[in-house]
Amino acid sequence: MNKLQNDIFIRACKRQSVERTPVWMMRQAGRYLPEYRAIRKKADFLTMCKTPELAAEVTIQPVEIIGVDAAIIFSDILVIPEAMGMRLEIREGEGPVFHNPVRNEDDARRLKTIDPGRDLKFVLDAVALTKRELKGNVPLIGFCGSPWTLLTYMVEGRGSKNFSRVKSLLYNNPALAHSILDKLADADADYLSAKIEAGADAVQIFDTWGGVLSQNDFEEFSLRYIEKIISQIRRKDQPVIVFAKGVHYNLERLAGAGADVVGLDWTMDLGEVRKKIGSKVALQGNLDPTVLYANQDKIREETRKVLSSFGEGGGHIFNLGHGILPDVDPENAKALVQLVKEESKAFHHRGTETQRF
Repeated sequence: MNKLQNDIFIRACKRQSVERTPVWMMRQAGRYLPEYRAIRKKADFLTMCKTPELAAEVTIQPVEIIGVDAAIIFSDILVIPEAMGMRLEIREGEGPVFHNPVRNEDDARRLKTIDPGRDLKFVLDAVALTKRELKGNVPLIGFCGSPWTLLTYMVEGRGSKNFSRVKSLLYNNPALAHSILDKLADADADYLSAKIEAGADAVQIFDTWGGVLSQNDFEEFSLRYIEKIISQIRRKDQPVIVFAKGVHYNLERLAGAGADVVGLDWTMDLGEVRKKIGSKVALQGNLDPTVLYANQDKIREETRKVLSSFGEGGGHIFNLGHGILPDVDPENAKALVQLVKEESKAFHHRGTETQRF
């Protein structure tokens, strides 16, 4: 295994001393890059996910083109429910569609218990191949969707605005919801463990739809299962990141879930969050993704605001508050990465303690 030449992302995850703030972007391997679109013309999205050579190629593109400090494997959170037997289609302009959504006990009984080494071997092969081809240049991140976020797609059958079907399930048949969530948590933990074994240097749990739940429901139907996943991941010292979009409340509970890093969306005040939980976990985020539509002077101004909000010391990974948008100019993404690398040096001094505020 190649020794990491750039481990600044890993050190920041562990709140160790760093010379500058590391930077990467959610959805950085994607259609804002012309190089990605060139490959996408030859293969549909799921074919790219299931072809290790193509997944590795697009994973590495933003490292080489944009200059980020970490790669994240090109895949999709919905490969798990698909492996469980659900029929997944990714429709252009519409997103994911499950043709056999889970609505009752009979549907749930048809969900298979998966073996990642068998049912998701294409992802593990992509991780191993990408790790080799990165040659230790930067760390590789694996990821999964949280059980709650996966359940929303499995029950709704597609993206949703009001989540009426899945919330109806929670309120009318909570026992069934918990049964499926428990099964998904086990699958997620095994999947992330397999990715680590295949070579992933860190893993991230995406709870994209955690913020649509009430506070009590988030605790019961989401956080409980995130905690279960983290407790079951087989790892040595690989960091775990949790990103729960829209979950502003009870950050202390999120910080106590067992993750090393908590990701923040762009609506949160990074400095205030640091005061609450920065002594327990590293923080990741949290530039508004739409700032990348601005000119580079404005990008510089907003980048400085994020860095200043966190303040001096380690324990910060610069990222967007959600995924990079598909019509962003790649030159703006490059500029952002370079700005973070340059501007963040002023916030790091030799001997600065990570808990310093």
